[in-house]
Amino acid sequence: MNILKPYQRISDEISQLNKNVTLIVVTKTFSIDHIKPLVKYGHIHFGENKVQEALNKWTQALLLNSNLRLHMIGNLQSNKAEDAVSIFSYIHSLDSEKLAFKLNKAEQKYKRSLKYFIQVNVGNENQKSGIGISDLSNFLNLCLKKYNLNIIGLMCLPPMNEDPKKYFFKLKELADQHNLYQLSMGMSNDYKLAIDSGSTFVRIGSQICGSRS
Repeated sequence: MNILKPYQRISDEISQLNKNVTLIVVTKTFSIDHIKPLVKYGHIHFGENKVQEALNKWTQALLLNSNLRLHMIGNLQSNKAEDAVSIFSYIHSLDSEKLAFKLNKAEQKYKRSLKYFIQVNVGNENQKSGIGISDLSNFLNLCLKKYNLNIIGLMCLPPMNEDPKKYFFKLKELADQHNLYQLSMGMSNDYKLAIDSGSTFVRIGSQICGSRS
């Protein structure tokens, strides 16, 4: 499958909706050979949700192209924090003090400063990761002051089978209240709604790379 065609279509669509939105092409489970046409074309933002897969797939590509920016969009376990800091530029799933502590230590070790989104559990779902809405202020403060992390915005995954728009608006409201200007929300099925609601980073996989086996 030629992924340039769907990439260009979605890229153009996003530009027409809002030129200031960053498109993250989610490449989890796809081989580097499948993705290479996009890298050659000049796209630089790619999303993965497993640290080991990212290390195996992207280490060589990053040596050849220092402009590439990898985004950790999946749940990040604290025991993988050090490896994550070694390869990612953005983490979209910061959701616990333990993880913040480990990320801070890893940043010192590698002399790197990443950009972070705090994942907020906007639907208050038991099975989902994320900071509760009522805990956000304290957690943000902790990340900034105690762990010196560069928090640029908030991320959410709205509940399945519900209209995502109200959750996107809620996240935008929370970001505004806390003077955060970046929002990571919207995937293949709802990115237009997300952009409409103020998203600045959308995470699109299957619509560009094809369906996963």
